[in-house]
Amino acid sequence: MTHRSPRRSGFGPSMAIAMLGLIAVHADARAAEMTTTAQAQMEPGGQSAASGVATFKLGDLTVTSPWTRATPGGAKIAGGYLKITNNGASADRFVGAKSDTSDRVEIHEMSMSDGVMKMRPLPDGLEIKPGETVELKSGGYHLMFMDLKQPLKAGDTFKATLQFEKAGPLEVNFNVNALGATGGNAPQH
Repeated sequence: MTHRSPRRSGFGPSMAIAMLGLIAVHADARAAEMTTTAQAQMEPGGQSAASGVATFKLGDLTVTSPWTRATPGGAKIAGGYLKITNNGASADRFVGAKSDTSDRVEIHEMSMSDGVMKMRPLPDGLEIKPGETVELKSGGYHLMFMDLKQPLKAGDTFKATLQFEKAGPLEVNFNVNALGATGGNAPQH
């Protein structure tokens, strides 16, 4: 009589513990994602806390969820991301931004050309057509905070003023998310 050891499936107590850990991490990430950072009460032309998403309004324009990533020490640039919706009947143009965190802020476009990723500034800004939303995101249109004055730390916020051709200036708060963040309404602590 030959004794065979039972075939192991690889799913033992250590695998179960690892899976539970992944589930817990995912739940924590979802909770952080759903946390609101809008602290101000709803004001005309200001930030709205009612929706749980950082929202800033100026005339027919609505800017939502401005965010950036934390930077390692010594880094001199950071990307900025947000959404701009034009609820009006005529186009406007996002022409620039400024912030005390950096010497200058530029609007950039990232695109693929012949298999090569290229990034270029948009000196004439970015048109926001009526009824449309333009998303500034990694790999597409985005802001570049140039010559940072100090590292950006996860959990912090900073002010920036967005400039629109017709609507004028709009002050917003950028959340600084974790170094590897891929989106964000809430700072990652």
